[in-house]
Amino acid sequence: MSEVTAVPLRPIAKGSLTKLWVGLGIAFAAAIGFAWVGTRAQVALAQPAAEFLAGNAKKQGVVTTPSGLQYRIIQAGKGPRATAQDTAIVNYDGKLADGSTFDASAAHGGPTPMPVGRMIPGFSEGLQLMNAGSKYRFWIPPELGYGPQAMPDPRTGKIAIPANALLVFDVEMLGIAPPQPGMGGMGMPPGM
Repeated sequence: MSEVTAVPLRPIAKGSLTKLWVGLGIAFAAAIGFAWVGTRAQVALAQPAAEFLAGNAKKQGVVTTPSGLQYRIIQAGKGPRATAQDTAIVNYDGKLADGSTFDASAAHGGPTPMPVGRMIPGFSEGLQLMNAGSKYRFWIPPELGYGPQAMPDPRTGKIAIPANALLVFDVEMLGIAPPQPGMGGMGMPPGM
């Protein structure tokens, strides 16, 4: 004869099944959210810059210059306006269309001097719109940025800015340094 040993089972606490299903629902919703964010970033990179800029131009506060640069004033400044011969002292955060940062002044220790006339054309044009004390967001089309040239990160050698990338910059102009001898008027070719 076989003998069976009875194991006492405790009853499930009241509400435990509800908590289990709610937890599974939250985990499922979080997984969908993470998948959407990852997909959205890839879609943003795949969207042609001209298509993005056409939609962006319709947003409130966005101004498009004749060259195609788009900007929005986040905070107006009251100081002097930068010229191509000036060196602007700025904080900046440069991003790709998917929102990933490729460069920022914070990564270089804080405010950065920028020779206004020696930057990529879109950044140079944007700086000349700004007064000291202002904050702007720039959307720079590829033809005013690096165009068909991909730009590697000088520290790693990996591609930081893909070819034909739309660039998005948040820029705060802290001030303008006096012109430096030999800095004005030389210009820097795009991509340097």
